[in-house]
Amino acid sequence: MNLKDLLTTEVIKIPLESDEKFQIIEEMVDILNKAGRVQNRDMVLNAVMDRERIMSTGMGDGVAIPHAKTDGVKELVAAFGVTKQNIDFQSIDRKPVRIIFLLAGPTDQTGPHLKALSRISRLVHRKEFRDKLAAVHSADEVIEAISQEEQKYFAL
Repeated sequence: MNLKDLLTTEVIKIPLESDEKFQIIEEMVDILNKAGRVQNRDMVLNAVMDRERIMSTGMGDGVAIPHAKTDGVKELVAAFGVTKQNIDFQSIDRKPVRIIFLLAGPTDQTGPHLKALSRISRLVHRKEFRDKLAAVHSADEVIEAISQEEQKYFAL
């Protein structure tokens, strides 16, 4: 499973309009909903919000990966966005966030969800890649950057 296969131009937004953590999550769920990727927008939104209230998904180094398992989707879905400004996401390193991946997977399919979380975590571990993502200006640039990074690190 490649991230570039989950992320099409219709589920990428540069820049995100919202300037607060929970508004950003809602904006990103709405992106997925508008793209026809979710069966029940409110179920997805509530699942991601509930997960975020338990523990922040701000993983550090300017990246957040809000995610949840929900019956509101039939398969793993993802959205990507970059904020206009630094956002307080209550990250583990207490640093602001600009790069956000949102994932929602069905409750009966743990594997793809965990693989996607792991893949994102490994890719954004490199500062050069995070800097590249933070500087993109279009959805096509995001897809190209992710494709190149996946080829470097996950090619067989």
